[in-house]
Amino acid sequence: MQRCQVFSFTENLNEVVSGGLYMQAVVGEALSVGVVNFRQPGGPGIAAKAHSHGEEATLQIRGGCTVNLGWSVEAPDGAVELEEGRVMVMPADQPHSGFNRYDAEGMCLRLNVVTPPRAEYGSRDNAKVYYPTGDSK
Repeated sequence: MQRCQVFSFTENLNEVVSGGLYMQAVVGEALSVGVVNFRQPGGPGIAAKAHSHGEEATLQIRGGCTVNLGWSVEAPDGAVELEEGRVMVMPADQPHSGFNRYDAEGMCLRLNVVTPPRAEYGSRDNAKVYYPTGDSK
C-alpha cells in the first residue's frame, strides 16, 4: 500500500540558494509536485538555466514569471507570461528557462506538477530539492 505524502506551502521549505530560493518536493510513482518560492529581498540574482523534463503543469500563486521556451536563455524561441492565478501546461521535453517577477512582499511562489516525476527530485523515499545549475542540458 502506498503512503500519503503531505507538505506545506508555508512551512519547512528547504533553502536551496542562500536568501533567494526555498523549495519542497514530493515524489509519487507517476508525478512529482514541487513548491518553488523565490524571495527577492536580500537574495542573490538567480541565473536562469534552460532545462527539460516531463509534462509540467505550473500554477503561479504569487508574483509572476516569464517562461522562455527553447535552449537559449538569451534568445528564446518564444515566451509565456504567467501572472498570479494563471496555469500553464507544458509538453514533455520542452526546453525552458525563466525570469521571476516579485509581489509587493518580494515573493514569487508557484506550484509545479511534473509527470513522469522529475528525476532531480529523487525518489518517493528520498525526495530532495533541486534547482537547475551549471551549463549542461
